[in-house]
Amino acid sequence: MRLVESRTTLTITYFVLAIGAFTALFPIALLVLNSLKSAQEIVLNPLALPQTIRWDNFTRAWNDARFSQTFVNSIVLTGMTIILVCVTGSMSAYVLARKKIKSWRLVTGYLLATTTAPIQLFLFPLYFGFAKLGLINNVFAVSLVYTAIYSPFAIMLLRTYFLAVPKELEEAALIDGATHWQVFTKVMLPIVSPGILTVALIIGLYSWNEFLIATTFLQQQDKVTAVVSFFLLSGQYSSDWGEIMAAALIIVLPIVVLFVFLQRRFIEGMAGGSVKG
Repeated sequence: MRLVESRTTLTITYFVLAIGAFTALFPIALLVLNSLKSAQEIVLNPLALPQTIRWDNFTRAWNDARFSQTFVNSIVLTGMTIILVCVTGSMSAYVLARKKIKSWRLVTGYLLATTTAPIQLFLFPLYFGFAKLGLINNVFAVSLVYTAIYSPFAIMLLRTYFLAVPKELEEAALIDGATHWQVFTKVMLPIVSPGILTVALIIGLYSWNEFLIATTFLQQQDKVTAVVSFFLLSGQYSSDWGEIMAAALIIVLPIVVLFVFLQRRFIEGMAGGSVKG
């Protein structure tokens, strides 16, 4: 009886996983398929195979969206955001994990509130403030906005990793003559590196795909990000859907490749953070 129940459970599990995999992969497969077709073929039947493979969709998308420039802008913006969030988030999380703070509940409430608060609440005040300071079209200034938005999540996640590290390791390092900064950089950071990698991947994904702030604060053509330039491909009255699909695939491909190579570390980091807290 138990063997029959276990087989039934296993069958149901695989069935649910198959549905989940199909749901996740079908949009990507459809994107790849339509990126190789002409606009007329996509309109007639987006599910059909291409009659003629249109490789020129990718070259036109790359040139029309100016990806050679906008990709660099996105990489610089994403890289600066990742560095700022990981540096400030790890230091803040370490302090919150090791120091006894009487108002910890208040700090937790603040971090949760800032994580869930929509950016639209601060967009207009931020824009007017940045305009007065002359920071519009400044990539570093936009990375600071991203850092302020994503840091609460990073702090909450990294704090769980620091809490899991035994205090005896720090005490032993201090007895051996290490400073608090050396304990943090030489002892703690290598131990919580899976959590830092997880934060870096998530923040990188958010920053790469972010649209609202990028299109508000980066308005010059030589400053826009890849996502914004992709949006500008769509015309007001007509659109070349083959070119748009190819451009979307170009933008998505780096994230997919990065996640495929680092998926094991990413899953271990997320699981470790959820268990250790």
